[in-house]
Amino acid sequence: MKKRIVVLGAGESGAGAAALAKKEGFDVFVSDMSKIAPRYQQMLNDRHIAWEEEGHTESLILNADEIIKSPGIPETAPIIRKAVAAGIPIISEIEFAGRYTTSKMICITGSNGKTTTTSLIYHIFKTAGYDAGLAGNIGHSLALQVAEEPHEYYIIELSSFQLDNMYDFRANIAILLNITPDHLDRYNYEMQNYVDAKMRIVQNQTKDDAFIYWNDDPVIRRELEKYDIKAVQYPFSELKERGSIGYIEAGQYVIEKPEPFNMEQEALSLTGRHNIYNSLAAGIAGNIAGIKKEVIRQSLSDFPGVEHRLERVTTVRGVLYVNDSKATNVDACWYALDSMRTKVVLIVGGKDKGNDYDPIKPLIREKCSALVYLGADNAKLHENFDALGIPVRDTHSMRECVAACYELAQPGETVLLSPCCASFDLFKNMEDRGEQFKELVRNL
Repeated sequence: MKKRIVVLGAGESGAGAAALAKKEGFDVFVSDMSKIAPRYQQMLNDRHIAWEEEGHTESLILNADEIIKSPGIPETAPIIRKAVAAGIPIISEIEFAGRYTTSKMICITGSNGKTTTTSLIYHIFKTAGYDAGLAGNIGHSLALQVAEEPHEYYIIELSSFQLDNMYDFRANIAILLNITPDHLDRYNYEMQNYVDAKMRIVQNQTKDDAFIYWNDDPVIRRELEKYDIKAVQYPFSELKERGSIGYIEAGQYVIEKPEPFNMEQEALSLTGRHNIYNSLAAGIAGNIAGIKKEVIRQSLSDFPGVEHRLERVTTVRGVLYVNDSKATNVDACWYALDSMRTKVVLIVGGKDKGNDYDPIKPLIREKCSALVYLGADNAKLHENFDALGIPVRDTHSMRECVAACYELAQPGETVLLSPCCASFDLFKNMEDRGEQFKELVRNL
């Protein structure tokens, strides 16, 4: 009898996992609590995969030999609890896809900088002419690529949610950019639970693999003392210290090994302190993969950046508008503010994930001329920021928000959308939030 695979969630990840499971000869069923997008319905129908939407039929799910869970579904979901109680193994799409490929896996995680670093590494590999696929949180589903469009290398952005359900998967090059509080609502408001998820990036690595990490991160340094890391370690930091092999020194971007490499820091296309780290991690990954120095130099110089991450939208009446909708936690907003060279009208707010706003208060005092709150419920923002004595506006839609910014910002200032929060209270996702911001700004 065929082994039965049930896929919960039919977005990019779930539909791709179902396609691979079908190709590998499993009895496949897909179930989604929401409506399934027409393109994913078509994908499933074209491959003769049974599916349901807007509800879970328990009798069709709890007879599974294994469940592949979308990263967006929390462990507390009733159907997941019932599956766990029934002893059904639950894995991620990435874990499943890893069973059916021997390709090299370059995996990137961290609280901030994942998308930029993943996209930059992909840019380096493609510029070098490598056969590479982009997967995970961005790009197409890894499982679908493994099934229908295999590549020699996969550059994979991994969230903590994806890592939670990965067990035997092995990263050939693992990159850990940083660990700061994020998604604590999904981790029982326990920081250590979230940290443990991030550290899963190194599980199963061998002496033939590489582990690249930010050497200045106190959480990473503390955690490394608990682990027996078998992979070759490649620590990086802003300055040469503590054995880092990637750093900035006297205006030079330097990598010491495996091949010595340097270039002018000014030639890097990405600016701001956080992007130094992203560029170091990406350059080291390219170096380990044997990519020629001139290709790494060119790629680090001409990378165009990532949409919704410190993306310059336009200038209106002498005011620059910047879309940093990807800043869904406090640390990301801190880096955005730190990179600003003008006074800022800062837009914050959304679905709070258990945020502690204290770390950004000194920067807000120093850099912000006004704050615009954008959320369904802005009470926590008022509690945290009103006492700073900076003008504030309360808004509950992007249209109201942009109008308030237009009124408040003076020529020579920057309006920065860097919300610290998830977008699900008022928007479909962070991309929707950023797109609405850009469209309204361009119509000013």
